[in-house]
Amino acid sequence: MMARPMGSLHFQKDYRSKKREVFEDILEERRQSSDLHYAMKCYTPVLYKNLTPCKPSAIKAAVLTSDQLQYVMKQISLESGDPLEVIQEQAAEILDEMGHNLHMGAIRLFALSLCKIFKKLFRKVCVNEEGIQRLTQVIQEHPVVLLPSHRSYIDFLMMSYILYTYDLALPVIAAGMDFMSMRIVGELLRMSGAFFMRRTFRGNKLYWAVFAEYVKTILRNGYAPVEFFVEGQRSRPCKTLNPKFGLLNVVMEPFFKGEVYDTYLVPISISYERILEESLYAYELLGVPKPKESTSGLIKARRILNDNFGSIHVHFGQPMSLRSLASGRIHRSQYNLIPRHLPHRPSEEMQSFVCDVAHEVELHQISNMVLSPGVLIAAILLQNLPAINYSVLVDQTLSVKDLTESFGGSLDWPDSMPSCRVVQSSIELHSNFINTVDGQVTLLEYEQTGDPNKELIFKSAVSVLMCASYRNQMVNLYVRPALVVLACKISQSLKKVIEYIQWPLRKSGYHLGTDTSYEIFKLFQFLRSVFTKEFIFFPGFEEKDFEEGCFLLTKCGILHLTSHEIIMNEKGASAALFLSRMFQPFLESYQLACIYLAMDVCETFTEKQYVSGLRNFIAHRILAGVTKCYEALSSDIQKNTLASFVQMGTVKKVKSYPVNKDSHPFFHPHLGFLENGKTRVFFIYQEDCKYQISHLCKFLKYRYTDKNIPTPPIGFLENGKIHVFLFSKTNLNTNFQAFNIFCF
Repeated sequence: MMARPMGSLHFQKDYRSKKREVFEDILEERRQSSDLHYAMKCYTPVLYKNLTPCKPSAIKAAVLTSDQLQYVMKQISLESGDPLEVIQEQAAEILDEMGHNLHMGAIRLFALSLCKIFKKLFRKVCVNEEGIQRLTQVIQEHPVVLLPSHRSYIDFLMMSYILYTYDLALPVIAAGMDFMSMRIVGELLRMSGAFFMRRTFRGNKLYWAVFAEYVKTILRNGYAPVEFFVEGQRSRPCKTLNPKFGLLNVVMEPFFKGEVYDTYLVPISISYERILEESLYAYELLGVPKPKESTSGLIKARRILNDNFGSIHVHFGQPMSLRSLASGRIHRSQYNLIPRHLPHRPSEEMQSFVCDVAHEVELHQISNMVLSPGVLIAAILLQNLPAINYSVLVDQTLSVKDLTESFGGSLDWPDSMPSCRVVQSSIELHSNFINTVDGQVTLLEYEQTGDPNKELIFKSAVSVLMCASYRNQMVNLYVRPALVVLACKISQSLKKVIEYIQWPLRKSGYHLGTDTSYEIFKLFQFLRSVFTKEFIFFPGFEEKDFEEGCFLLTKCGILHLTSHEIIMNEKGASAALFLSRMFQPFLESYQLACIYLAMDVCETFTEKQYVSGLRNFIAHRILAGVTKCYEALSSDIQKNTLASFVQMGTVKKVKSYPVNKDSHPFFHPHLGFLENGKTRVFFIYQEDCKYQISHLCKFLKYRYTDKNIPTPPIGFLENGKIHVFLFSKTNLNTNFQAFNIFCF
């Protein structure tokens, strides 16, 4: 049961002999027996240290009388001047709004309903038996936190359904307040183990104290496993989102304060062959507001029961011991210096540890995802728009299947079925956005005939984003070797212009080295830093990520390594092309964001203004035929570009303050501040950069006339250094669009 050392899973697993887990289809038995008998079965779950189940009212009473909450309430009373009794009443109201009300009758009703719904929606629901056995053992010995991936509303229902099926204690689940407003359904969810939390309660000291104490009380007493999503929300693009740390901090506190001997974190990977919300996600990513959760909306959605959503694979990962993870990193003695009931702000060391654990959990989730053939088909189709020959698609799907397995991916590929039938079956499953016409596989609604307009662009973007949501399920598996390939291609294109930029590079004090492998590593490192908000990387593991990418590429014959050089092999050219093209939409999206910032933005702006402005900018470029990168219209990528630029220092995020432009010491005409009460603004460092960039542009135009570089460099200033982004479209006989980056 001991967890591996921090970060070791992803970098030390043996890709050559990965064990294929045995999955059991839990719907098979349900199709052959009575649903009512299943719902009314004798349910006697194994419990933590054989505890007697605790009533929800007793948990609430324990929270309200806890030393920590009592201390916080007294502090709030002193600060606000309100009587303590008033604060206590407010805390009780928050707890009533928040708390679960687990009831066996509601659980049985849900079991009966979900049984019938799942048999209608899904062909199979497969669960790894070894994972269930591990969970059964650990749930009896320690408090357990379940951490599933989050792609659909089905996730938390599926989790409870599986645990009920295997006679395991049902979890208490952190759910958004949106569900509570649903008549009948909201209360049924509460009686099935959901506790409701507000989307944001920053600055509300009382709410946070009640919420944290409620979760810790359940955890340290072992009343039930706690379940929440480390991503914080459903992933609209259907790739793993960067983790949130708030709830993870809360569940770790009882261990660090010595209130429990250990806590086990269980990463869970839920893989969908087809996602229920696929079209809804595409619309949301294009700016269409999310429909409000309601019982009437749920009833209207019953028409989906006639659709086929394929299979689901749920993988319960190796339980991770918090005691083992913290060993040698966190000294718990610091918590012994203050009374347990006093709030304790996490140290920088602790925050770093929580961040590492969160990323470790997500890397476990990614590693244990089960990919369907439709994921491979979507990745190939997006690289061959508007259409690809069916026979060619089958051949390429088999090649990508081999590459995916070589990279350590798990596939749900029916070996007994001919490959052409596997591909045809997947196309039929996704017939709402993939079609076959005259032997050509096409994307529905993609670039329909007629004069280009925003309506046609929107329809094309919906289809592309739906297809991309399946390709995105594999991007974190491919990202490390793909970035090495991109770094190699960028290095090759740099050699063509190196003689023309030696003068400005030397003037800035930077000299290009001759060690090719080192140069490629530095390019890889920079690309990794650009995309740190887009993909999941373990913090500080740049070298190990690079080594892993090189190892996988060498193993597949794509690269050849010497002591000082990294050489791309001719026989691996097609695989390298596939890798580079897979990530081309992300590269081009960031390129477009850079151009937008340089051309269209000169003052402060909010995130909402940035997303809206960038979307309009990209739509106009698509209309003009300058780009076909429909994925750049996604609000997820747009927000990630901004977060990445902030992290790199290209864009600075500040709070707005009422300022006097004449007297404020930090005011500058090229920076500016918002004075309309907005909470956050962004601005670009441009002032000192303009003069130097203009001269560099003139220099390159004068000395360099290659048609491959039609666009002058675009620059930003960071801490007195110029960052020049030079965009070139280079053929290299592969139609590869290079994203060439000079940083000096």
